[in-house]
Amino acid sequence: MKKREDIRNVAIIAHVDHGKTTLVNELLKQSHSVSDRTELQDRAMDSNAIERERGITILAKNTAVDFQGTRINILDTPGHADFGGEVERIMKMVDGVLLVVDAQEGTMPQTRFVLKKALDQHLVPIVVVNKIDKPAARPVEVIDEVLDLFIELGADEDQLEFPVVFCSAINGTSSRSDDPAEQEKTMDPIFETIKEHIPAPEDNSDQPLQFQVALLDYNDYVGRIGIGRVFRGKIKVGDAVALMKLDGSVKHFRVTKLFGFFGLQREEIQEAKAGDLIAVSGMEDIFVGETVVPEDNLDALPVLHIDEPTLQMTFLTNNSPFAGREGKFVTSRKIEERLMRELHTDVSLRVEPTDSPDAWIVSGRGELHLSILIETMRREGFELQVSRPKVIQKRVDGVLCEPFERVQIDTPQEYAGSVIESLGRRRGEMQDMIHTGNDQVRLIFLVPARGLIGYSTEFLSMTSGYGIMNHTFDQYLPVIEEQIGGRRNGALVATETGKATTYGIMGVEDRGTIFIEPGTAIYEGQVVGENSRDNDIAVNITRAKQMTNVRSATKDQTAVIKTPRKLSLEESLEFLGEDEYCEVTPETIRLRKQILNKGEREKAAKRLKKAKEAAK
Repeated sequence: MKKREDIRNVAIIAHVDHGKTTLVNELLKQSHSVSDRTELQDRAMDSNAIERERGITILAKNTAVDFQGTRINILDTPGHADFGGEVERIMKMVDGVLLVVDAQEGTMPQTRFVLKKALDQHLVPIVVVNKIDKPAARPVEVIDEVLDLFIELGADEDQLEFPVVFCSAINGTSSRSDDPAEQEKTMDPIFETIKEHIPAPEDNSDQPLQFQVALLDYNDYVGRIGIGRVFRGKIKVGDAVALMKLDGSVKHFRVTKLFGFFGLQREEIQEAKAGDLIAVSGMEDIFVGETVVPEDNLDALPVLHIDEPTLQMTFLTNNSPFAGREGKFVTSRKIEERLMRELHTDVSLRVEPTDSPDAWIVSGRGELHLSILIETMRREGFELQVSRPKVIQKRVDGVLCEPFERVQIDTPQEYAGSVIESLGRRRGEMQDMIHTGNDQVRLIFLVPARGLIGYSTEFLSMTSGYGIMNHTFDQYLPVIEEQIGGRRNGALVATETGKATTYGIMGVEDRGTIFIEPGTAIYEGQVVGENSRDNDIAVNITRAKQMTNVRSATKDQTAVIKTPRKLSLEESLEFLGEDEYCEVTPETIRLRKQILNKGEREKAAKRLKKAKEAAK
């Protein structure tokens, strides 16, 4: 069987923050695939502003470098489980994986999640132990952990014989020795290992074409772009080809543009053949998993699996008293267009209309997946409101089931008891407890996904910020018929529209935690704080101090209030109650009651209570 020795296709997989994107940066730099004039910013592959701020990779990206006459196509994959759909499809495009593991932290849950997908595809692994320069690095133990993980995930004998390279991506050094003193100022050991161990793709370019789309991109000029691998044959600009759709239908079109990848650029090419990773434009109706074939040989590849959404939220147009003050795009038509545009590239997302023309049900892979969409829209100038996230239940063999997550927690031992108790309250089941040394404990739980909504803030305060929590979707199990998770405390709800005053805030701050600074414009029905008890309280924080002409020496001391707690978008979504919305605008995030008027809210609550009693 002929091989294309001039090409290697490899994906880089790792847990969030183990240095994967930094490593790709260094490989680009040292292979001279980026012109010397291009100033490589830190983590160049994370092109999206939100990716750069959060230090995570959201979208899979491909690049290519040349090393000693071999083109190495590198796919940088998301490490977060919310973007697992991307990972699975990428595994179909490559012949091997670089598993990047932190020399101190060792294997982590998302390493496990991504690696399982790679091993299932029988890909050849190379292990790269990164951050070897850390003072607490423990490379030998980490390699043992990796081996245990491979065995646990059912790796075959060939996969267990993985080569190992040790490196410090941030310093641009690597070596095949686990001694940090033997690091060399080069990435050649990684390039050489890829060239030696990753199999070259099969060269069957004389057979009929098969090109499968694994990722989508969208461009205003050329429309939808299908990114994937040529598994067989050749494809040229101008070719008349057939697109085998997921529903079994066939569409005919002409290839208008082909792109290859090199460095950080997409370059137009005229032809590609078996083994190449390319992008194709000219098909407006192309979708992930579909196969492009010759018109006279309709032979489709197996359809690619796409992860099902597990969480949904209602997106609504903003109808608060302050609607339209800050956003450029506020109408339902603009919001709907934007959500539909997101579907061009994000295949794990679902958008469904509702009875109302101003509301849509948006389903995704998790809180992070949906919050990043909201944050992106907000930065683009959109105003919208969203409801509390809800898990998606489904029937499995006639039984109503809900998603469960596998949760791994690393925490100092002193907090372990509180964590076990808090997850127990959320119906989490402990699967394992491992003492990892230095008074650290690793806890493994199986928890209903709805029990994790809003848990991360509680978890961080419970462990004083020292705990690390990671979770990945595990399976659907029968629904637990009881209230799980959710907010235990009530809200402080404004009764007046106006500006918050120091005097007004001082009058209510002993009732709970305030979210608003003096001088902030607020409206009736806005949530301005968290009650220290479990019921909602109506408060007036716009009240001004009555002026009198009597002054005493002690009376006019400067008023001092506690610093308000500012909620981020994620914290706001976690805080949301069933009867609340989060109002998101380019400049402000506000929490509000769905019914703003206090009297109407109380009537609605009574009606709901009666309806529940009648249903019993």
